[in-house]
Amino acid sequence: MKKFDLKGSIVAIVTPFLENGEIDVDAFDSLIEWHLKNGTDGLVVCGTTGETPALTGDEDAFLIERAVKKVAGQIPIIAGTGSNSTQECIKYSRKAEAIGVDAILVVGPYYNKPTEKGMYLHFAAVAKAIDLPIILYNVPGRTGSSISVANAIKLGNDFNNIVGIKEASGNLALFTELVANRPDGFVVYSGDDFLASSANLLGADGCISVIANVIPKEFSQLMKSSLEGDVATTNTIFYKYRELMDLMFIESNPIPVKTALAEMRKVQEVFRSPMCTMEDNTKAQLVNELRKLNII
Repeated sequence: MKKFDLKGSIVAIVTPFLENGEIDVDAFDSLIEWHLKNGTDGLVVCGTTGETPALTGDEDAFLIERAVKKVAGQIPIIAGTGSNSTQECIKYSRKAEAIGVDAILVVGPYYNKPTEKGMYLHFAAVAKAIDLPIILYNVPGRTGSSISVANAIKLGNDFNNIVGIKEASGNLALFTELVANRPDGFVVYSGDDFLASSANLLGADGCISVIANVIPKEFSQLMKSSLEGDVATTNTIFYKYRELMDLMFIESNPIPVKTALAEMRKVQEVFRSPMCTMEDNTKAQLVNELRKLNII
């Protein structure tokens, strides 16, 4: 299988909620339509940005199925199916496979802090249990442990359906190690908007992005120019949106990105606890930058 030929801007889509806390299905549909019109290359549903830790299993399945049907094959749908329980991860992954997603994104087990051996065995078990392409997700700032480069490369070599990694450690050196040593057809995505264009110029394949929720067309252009090695265009776009990229993480993701979308009148400013609305001072900084860029 080892070829998962998806490059560019892959949006980790937010989950909109109504005032009563239920999923805002109309807003979710509208966001997908917006991304289809603005050059987004793929969607991750039920990732970190989608507040998936606060969603039920039934809500996860509903959103994944809704996205698959709405997109109707126009762009790939990747489902976040990670868990700190290997058996639960397999269960979620099989459910996503039955729904008809194009791939799954599996985060390193969080809180447990597995050893190198335990990390390998976790992903090996998932790979043996399903046929879908699997993208590893390394985000040690949230999980408390790392998928090492050595483990990622070994897993990619040992299993044809482990096709890539989302690297979100914030360490550009790790991208170079992954790109230099990856198996044939193994994709390397940035999980950090700020580093994505630099990583692409060094040989990475795109970004699973937060900011592309807000500027899908512009971020798609940034990914395209950097993948093509067009440094001048890349720098122009990057420096225009550099401050906004920083502001997307001035509070815990997805608080700023959903706040920006609420200011754009695309979702309601509603979160699932323990996520909450922004502090007044940080929100003011975000709103000022959105106005400066003529986004609102």
